[in-house]
Amino acid sequence: MSQLRIEVTLAGQKIALATSAEHEPLLRAACTLVDEQIQLAVNGGNRSIERASMMAALKIAGDLITLRAASPEITTSNTSSNIESEEIARLQSEIRSLEDQVDTLMQTLSLPGSPRPIVP
Repeated sequence: MSQLRIEVTLAGQKIALATSAEHEPLLRAACTLVDEQIQLAVNGGNRSIERASMMAALKIAGDLITLRAASPEITTSNTSSNIESEEIARLQSEIRSLEDQVDTLMQTLSLPGSPRPIVP
């Protein structure tokens, strides 16, 4: 898989990321979701980008936990199709990959002019 570099904007900061052509649309969608959640947190009164980013991460993590809790029901109702089970496994793998990328971004994102990384 060849890597390509894409540029996205999170919390008003342009960030270059490496990804494969196959995963680029998913990564861009994830970045859009994260940026939207950060903006909602900022608009909700969080003046600190760091705090808004953490609030966005918590919101997305909560949504993911809810989705995972519902996943066994979805898997059980679709046992007649291995294709659907394989697709669910693939999507869960992509979600884990995106979680890792978000964790990495959260550790390196800092306020403009501030060299310190965010430490959860």
